[in-house]
Amino acid sequence: MDALSHQREEQDREARSQTTSIFSLGADQLFVILQYLPVPSLLAFGMTCCRFRDLVDSDVLWAFVCEREWGSSALESWSSCSARKTSWKRLYRRMLAPRSVSCRRLHQGDVVPAARASHSMNFVSHKIAIFGGGCDGDDPTAESIVWQQSSVGTPTGRFGQSCTVVGDTLVLFGGINDKGIRQCDTWVNRGIHVANSEEKSPWQFLEVAVAPPPRGAHAGCYGGDSRVIVYGGIGSDGVRLKDTWMLDLSEEPLSSWQEVITLHSPPARSGHTLTWIGGNRMILFGGRGTRFEVLNDVWMLDMEDEFPDWVELCACKLHPAHEYPAPRAGHSATLIFGGRILVFGGEDARRSRKCDMWVLDPDAGYPANNASACVEIINASHSDIGRSKFARRFWKKLKQRGQPPGRRSFHGACAVQSGRAILLFGGMMDGNLMPLSASGLRFDAELYLLQLAP
Repeated sequence: MDALSHQREEQDREARSQTTSIFSLGADQLFVILQYLPVPSLLAFGMTCCRFRDLVDSDVLWAFVCEREWGSSALESWSSCSARKTSWKRLYRRMLAPRSVSCRRLHQGDVVPAARASHSMNFVSHKIAIFGGGCDGDDPTAESIVWQQSSVGTPTGRFGQSCTVVGDTLVLFGGINDKGIRQCDTWVNRGIHVANSEEKSPWQFLEVAVAPPPRGAHAGCYGGDSRVIVYGGIGSDGVRLKDTWMLDLSEEPLSSWQEVITLHSPPARSGHTLTWIGGNRMILFGGRGTRFEVLNDVWMLDMEDEFPDWVELCACKLHPAHEYPAPRAGHSATLIFGGRILVFGGEDARRSRKCDMWVLDPDAGYPANNASACVEIINASHSDIGRSKFARRFWKKLKQRGQPPGRRSFHGACAVQSGRAILLFGGMMDGNLMPLSASGLRFDAELYLLQLAP
């Protein structure tokens, strides 16, 4: 008993020593440590005593947290935003699961791109670039528009292509021409930052040693380290594909597409989206499968390790019920600040178009069919932190205020204002059936600004 009592005294003494050491640190020293803690640990630390609570509530500390998770450009954007009338801590909590989007139709001036769908839309060098797309009469356009037309030496007219931003360069691949023929050519545009000229085209055909099979209605995105990633689409034989390809623009002297071989892969599809979320990670969502069914599964391609692989993500099945967007194809999925994705519109299996908006938080997802990965959520849900308003949600539906875009699919979208807002253009919309019209759809040429509201 004496030995046991002595051991407990030693443990108590050691615990008091550790407690004393943390209390002996000054506010500046604690601040340096706290700014690197994950948010749950930060909140737990603030619950230990009044002094630590006041320190954790510091607006300067939460400005560091916002910059760490959103990026410095997003922090500057919010700092200059008139909507930020609250503390950084409250703004962080509200934008962790934003409730609404403020929508506004923009006036475009005298030069307006023609109505279209299945085009590409990118924000590059502080300009919006639109290329191609199908329009009335099913005649794909070859316009390359930065709200100023440039039509010399551009790629041939097409729709359903992918167009990816790599630094100040646009990389276009594939697509479908007006005869329904799938393409496999690669083009680069390094001249968006220069005023367009009719004497020299900014587009250049890129010679590659190896190219993916021809396809359209695929998806592509930036893959980190000057790379472009392409997945799926519809091949020349009309069959939907399930292959992954990578183009490394840093390769010299001749770039080459390489197929990325993975242990797992999403099912074959078209009309899906592929969105870069930072580092070497990409998120795939939705699309139309081989039996023409529409999908709402989420997959992540992680290329951080030596052997890349696809992992299906979902909300924890042991967690209280989550909202999920309905299956869809032809939607947009745009990266916003904090590594999250805003999904808008699309169409279902009956080609009924949608106008709902959702935010997807990949960091709140867990590998599908892996219940053990969710145990920590259940354990946390019994604590104050787990029930707090700082809990992340895999999917969150947003309310729309102002002038929301109508129901549409195969529109274009890109992020502006450091991921705090999104521009949306064009798409297919439901229209009035005319006596000689084969279908009740129309192409749109309106431009909308969607701003996340705290």
